[in-house]
Amino acid sequence: MRKPEPILVAHLFAPLHEELLALLRSLTPDEWNAPTAAGAWTVKDVAAHLLDTSLRRLSMHRDGYTPSLPFEDLTSFVNGMNASAVAYARRLSPEVLIDLHARYGAQQVELFESLDPFAPAKWSVSWAGEDESPSWFDVARELTERWHHQQQIRDAAGRPPLYDTYLAPVLDTFVRALPYTYRDVSGGPLVLRVVEEGAGEWSLARGTLYSGAAPDPAAVVTMRGDRAWRLFTRQKIDPEARVEGDATLAEPLLKMVAII
Repeated sequence: MRKPEPILVAHLFAPLHEELLALLRSLTPDEWNAPTAAGAWTVKDVAAHLLDTSLRRLSMHRDGYTPSLPFEDLTSFVNGMNASAVAYARRLSPEVLIDLHARYGAQQVELFESLDPFAPAKWSVSWAGEDESPSWFDVARELTERWHHQQQIRDAAGRPPLYDTYLAPVLDTFVRALPYTYRDVSGGPLVLRVVEEGAGEWSLARGTLYSGAAPDPAAVVTMRGDRAWRLFTRQKIDPEARVEGDATLAEPLLKMVAII
């Protein structure tokens, strides 16, 4: 076992952006209106949400703009911004959405490529329980957001997934939620083994995350990468996980969420 390495993924935003533009340009009118796994959102709603997150990142991070909005708690604040942006975008055509993505998505790519990955992040990664995060973690978190929402569009429109290149760092980012998820749980070590797509192994021992499998684990959870990313992004699915050892210790992992 070893401590996990920083996840340096700024170089992946440009190709992921190009994949998104090609995907959106390929959609038929029926596909734009297809339901997705993102609650009540259609494909067009998910595309609008992705655009809004780019605009917010540029406004608040690059430009230092602080909007005057009511704030109760982080989850309610983010959900409110998401809902209002998607509602507004319903009056826009797909063509306008694509043009805005092309312009501002490229600017977001430039922003992420310009950041010092080891400087303090603009925002901490709340689902990992951090009050302060390095920039590389914030950027990796943003990659998981942009990738999994694009994947929801791909699923809804029947397009092939983007697993090569992307799924391994996405899962490596998601598992950083394990120490926070298990902060009140005793026992272990626990091993998560992902097979097939995005394959990898991680261990949680005494509250610390490691890459690789711990010797003599109390529980081992094995699942396919295709199921793991869906599970950690709140999709209501059967994880098809194989649990060996202490099933009770595995339960928090099978309920873990790595998005806001």
